[in-house]
Amino acid sequence: MAKITRSAPYGGILHEVVEHGGTLYLAGIVSEDLTLDIAGQAKDVMRQLETLLEANGSDLTRILQATVYLADLKEKAGFDAVWRASIGEAHMPARAGIGVGDLGPGVRVEMVVIAATA
Repeated sequence: MAKITRSAPYGGILHEVVEHGGTLYLAGIVSEDLTLDIAGQAKDVMRQLETLLEANGSDLTRILQATVYLADLKEKAGFDAVWRASIGEAHMPARAGIGVGDLGPGVRVEMVVIAATA
């Protein structure tokens, strides 16, 4: 039976990373600075994502699937520009972008990711 590893507990409600069978499941990542515009928040989310992946034996090129929640779909182009610059065309994963009514005060983007370990 494959071992399940949970790391980075948060607020008693989740773990930021769960690993099973060489696959990483990352909880929703939001910007640490909610005063930023969509590009700033997207860059911060990508920075956090890269850090979490690297700490768990993976990297941005090994993302299998991403779900991106946007508080305003009109800001999707701003997120996409940061996404393209961060991931690179050769490594684009499967992805969904979903508009939601409320991600919390000041939160413009939240991202959930599944990635393979290296």
